[in-house]
Amino acid sequence: MPLQSLALIENWPVPTAAAAVVRADGTVLGTHGPVDHRFPLASVTKPLAAYAVLVAYEEGAIELDEPAGPSGATVRHLLAHTSGLAFDEHRVTSAPGERRLYSNAGFEVLGDHVAKATDIPFAEYARQAVLEPLGMTSTTLDGSPAKDGVSTVADLARFAAEVQSPRLLDPRTVAEAMTVQYPGTKGVLPGYGHQNPNDWGLGFEIRDSKSPHWTGSSSSPRTFGHFGQSGTFLWIDPDAGVACAALTDRAFGPWAIEVWTPFTDAVLAELRG
Repeated sequence: MPLQSLALIENWPVPTAAAAVVRADGTVLGTHGPVDHRFPLASVTKPLAAYAVLVAYEEGAIELDEPAGPSGATVRHLLAHTSGLAFDEHRVTSAPGERRLYSNAGFEVLGDHVAKATDIPFAEYARQAVLEPLGMTSTTLDGSPAKDGVSTVADLARFAAEVQSPRLLDPRTVAEAMTVQYPGTKGVLPGYGHQNPNDWGLGFEIRDSKSPHWTGSSSSPRTFGHFGQSGTFLWIDPDAGVACAALTDRAFGPWAIEVWTPFTDAVLAELRG
């Protein structure tokens, strides 16, 4: 029985949209729209890049707490958006660990750091470490590891299954990635304003008690994931035992804030029902 709630994307004011819901065992519970259509991911690139960074950590190429980026910052700071680097510029605006400054620049520094440590260009490292083993053949991470990924809903469903039931990483590493790093840190969630605290794990944003938020009002506090400025999102709700990816080709804006939360609530309600 396909999930009826996924059909709500038909009402979104976007030219093209696709969505899927997947369980931890990889079972796709439902899809809607062109799941093999390649969409720009914008910042949904970051969880994929972060996963590759964590593979590099497990392979011993890097350490989470080794210096990277600005003076005093580490790989962990960069993954958790607390390195002090500005949003889109390679300039320092605060001391490491002080504020949650959401930073594309930080992920670009991460990509360079891993490329240097492994002697493999980051996009190629990510392909070998994450995309290829998961069969994500329609996904590329060329360009900025912060925002230039391109993928499909079908591929993101494969990634979401991996994160829920890891094969490429030790489950303890993934548990760390979805655990709040530098608790109590305040900052801005782009599109949703100042939040205190503004909780993040390693490359994944954590819902906790944030309000307003792009996930559902019924999403568990443990829900984690990412959304992108190209009108894209991926959330994983460990309490519900499912993940959901939705990709569109319309830039994030008030329309997304209006439709994403009721959509997620409808998906979760149908699954509970």
